Amino acid sequence: QVQLVESGGGLVQAGDSLRLSCAASGLTLSTYAMGWFRQALGKEREFVAVINWDDLGSYAGSVKGRFTISRDNAANTVYLQMNSLKPEDTAVYYCAASPSRLLPRTSYNYDYWGQGTQVTVSS
Repeated sequence: QVQLVESGGGLVQAGDSLRLSCAASGLTLSTYAMGWFRQALGKEREFVAVINWDDLGSYAGSVKGRFTISRDNAANTVYLQMNSLKPEDTAVYYCAASPSRLLPRTSYNYDYWGQGTQVTVSS
């Protein structure tokens, strides 16, 4: 049974940093592209970042230069380092796993999802 468990969310002030973690079980992380998505209250889920088999990353324009995605295959864990947080980054953040060898940015490319972790950025 595949499980993705996010952690690291919380309440921070604008300009602060957070690091989200996504611990995977039941799958071999190194054979999946791993993505982060977020969903703000009343809005649709949106792509944030993805890292592929070759450790190449891709980011949404709104977070590029502030967020960094990384993976530790030995620990079966993916991370999202979020710096210079803004109130508009407030959302529930989800990690997801895709068998794609590319850098998928759409949710339908992902087979497995975590339960999400809340990030709230106050102004």
